[in-house]
Amino acid sequence: MKYQFIAAHQQEYPVKTMCRVLEVAVSGFYARLRRLGAPSRRSRENTGLGERIVRIYQANRQVYGSPRIHAVLRAEGEHCEHGLSAKPRRHRTRTTDSQHEQPVAPNLLNREFTATAPNTKWVADITAIWTMEGWLYLAVVLDIFSRLVVGWAMDAHRDEVLVEQAARMALARRHPEPGLLHHSDRGSQYTAADYRELLAQYGIVVSMSGKGDCYDNALMESFFGTLKSECVDRQSFQSRAQARQAIFEYLEAFYNRQRLHSSLGYLSPVTYEQLAK
Repeated sequence: MKYQFIAAHQQEYPVKTMCRVLEVAVSGFYARLRRLGAPSRRSRENTGLGERIVRIYQANRQVYGSPRIHAVLRAEGEHCEHGLSAKPRRHRTRTTDSQHEQPVAPNLLNREFTATAPNTKWVADITAIWTMEGWLYLAVVLDIFSRLVVGWAMDAHRDEVLVEQAARMALARRHPEPGLLHHSDRGSQYTAADYRELLAQYGIVVSMSGKGDCYDNALMESFFGTLKSECVDRQSFQSRAQARQAIFEYLEAFYNRQRLHSSLGYLSPVTYEQLAK
């Protein structure tokens, strides 16, 4: 099936690219090509299915592997066994400024990365994106219930102003009731007096990770890994403005509204919340 699809489209797409997407060896394709005869009805059907798979793959930033493509095809009433793999992710080390004497909150979240309703548990963190102009820092607030990015901010400086901007966006968008749990690491940005005062104004309960324990905020670590593998590591940013635009489009147009999450039953965060109402 895969070889037949590649043979039918070798004038439209590079053979090496199709072989990589469909996970077959280039040498194996050419060996099979010599044995292929006239396409059968089944092979024509498979070709049509292959075209749909490539369309879904391209429409989703080339980040969907077989599970998510299968989910899209099932939603369209189709079943298939094509093997596809997304481009591999690259891991980055996140640094946290925890060398301070500001008060630290206890770990109330305790690695319970599930929630029964929106706006009951939020997690927050900062990551760094390299550009030819220097570092661009991204602060994100994520709702545990739906994995929705509810607030974000970007700047050349990694300080409490950055995380406060992300929090204010989340508060303006979601209007949470008092009692919401906000979890972060114990970096100086999140322990700053102004930031904690902002959370207190909304009756938000503060939780923080243990010292140097990335697993206490594993959901945010996973999110940033996804962001970098599906957006940041796929291009070289010439400027902070270019990085801002790419990250904005990823967060608001793709991740929140389109990207399927296995933990959400292969729904996007927006769709998951809409169905939960």
